[in-house]
Amino acid sequence: MAFNDLLKQVGGVGRFQQIQVTLVILPVLLMASHNTLQNFTAAIPTHHCRPPTRANLSQDGGLEAWLPRDQRGRPESCLHFTSPQWGPPFPNGTEANGTGATEPCTNGWIYDNSTFPSTIVTEWDLVCSHRALRQMAQSLYMVGVLLGAMMFGYLADRLGRRKVLILNYLQTAVSGTCAAFSPNFAVYCTFRLLSGMSLASISLNCMTLNVEWMPIHTRAHVGTTIGYTYTLGQFLLAGLAYAVPHWRHLQLLVSVPYFAFFIYSWFFIESARWYASSGRLDFALRALQRVARINGKQEEGAKLSMEVLQGSLQKELTTGKGQASAIELLRCPTLRRLFLCLSMLWFATSFAYYGLVMDLQGFGVSMYLIQVIFGAVDLPAKLVCFFVINYLGRRPAQMASLLLAGICILVNGVVPQDQSIVRTSFAVLGKGCLAASFNCIFLYTGEVYPTMIRAVTALLPETLGQPLPDTVQDLENRWAPTQRGAVTHPRKGKLTRQQREQQKHMVPLRASAQEKTGLQD
Repeated sequence: MAFNDLLKQVGGVGRFQQIQVTLVILPVLLMASHNTLQNFTAAIPTHHCRPPTRANLSQDGGLEAWLPRDQRGRPESCLHFTSPQWGPPFPNGTEANGTGATEPCTNGWIYDNSTFPSTIVTEWDLVCSHRALRQMAQSLYMVGVLLGAMMFGYLADRLGRRKVLILNYLQTAVSGTCAAFSPNFAVYCTFRLLSGMSLASISLNCMTLNVEWMPIHTRAHVGTTIGYTYTLGQFLLAGLAYAVPHWRHLQLLVSVPYFAFFIYSWFFIESARWYASSGRLDFALRALQRVARINGKQEEGAKLSMEVLQGSLQKELTTGKGQASAIELLRCPTLRRLFLCLSMLWFATSFAYYGLVMDLQGFGVSMYLIQVIFGAVDLPAKLVCFFVINYLGRRPAQMASLLLAGICILVNGVVPQDQSIVRTSFAVLGKGCLAASFNCIFLYTGEVYPTMIRAVTALLPETLGQPLPDTVQDLENRWAPTQRGAVTHPRKGKLTRQQREQQKHMVPLRASAQEKTGLQD
């Protein structure tokens, strides 16, 4: 596990890390916009049936004569009278009018465009019997997220993080732009699915590439920075949606910047840790020396050589071969347990989180306001999570955030519907806890898996202060259950015989003074 020492030798957190981390994180700002974009582009304005073509409103008594009323006295959204009704519609002020026959809207709908002048709902009439299509569009986007995490996660472990990020930025830019010009609903859904695939990969590889270039003590800072960038993106979406209410213009606005991200991503430096784990030490050496030059550590970079890397990473090179397949997730007992636990955490967090944030119209207040409130609650939640992660560990932070989120959601479910303020308050608190859970699980997943399968997704081990595992064997040595079935903590437990043997063969990164003199001679 000498790679952390290599990073310190070439500058630790230097100019390179500051520049690349910033550029890799920047696209996350608009990723938040894409994830919840349909709250605004698929908003449902107030609507009612368009009267039949045969209707003569001047003779029939106006539009009101064709519209039945609900119990609250509002026009029905999906029904109209088969013939105009005359007379007072509400004889006693409370009962819905009419004994006249009604039928579903057959001539389209009239929408209130005062708040949302154009959405996919108003353009393609995704209301009443077609209302399910609106949910289907977001569901297909989430299907894309699932497919992208699996497919691009595999490619990132095979081709490298940099190449996949370049591809993902271009795919997001093209698919998002094409969605803005979609001629029909089917084409729109197709491009939204493609956007979901690429954006899922961006979120995973953003964390992976940054974590693999950072020393141990800074990983929680990186994870928290990414989390807060996503939070700022939620504020940004509220402002953009308010300023640009037309859905096509808004879709275009949050997609075009990815062309710029695609252009500058060619300057990213691939993870040297990934190069080393894939056996490409020559590329790892070049990457480390380039980083050393950017960080002003030319002399330290010049000391690096193939011999130094081979010696420092001897264990990784000998134990990493043949273990690069993601099938190890199911074949290796330790990885299988971690995979199942993390899968449940990802499902629980994602299901609850998007269940809350994708129904902003259901809270009965301004969507722009609730979007800002949902973003604001992340600020203290992620700050508390950062301190817990950094000082108590990842596992306590993960457990506490999910437990509190579950309590808030359960309480919210039993509060009466008429107490909207109380229900909204618990929903906001629950969303903050889930955002903290996301912050933790992204970092946790990046730390707990070996390098070669890192971009694949109360029983999880603690990773606070631990170097990143580069091979499956590293993970087995650290977390494999003892004969009694307990997990030995790496800082408290005794070394196994296999670990002691491996340490004997490890070549130290920094040579002694005599060795340096001998090399110079």
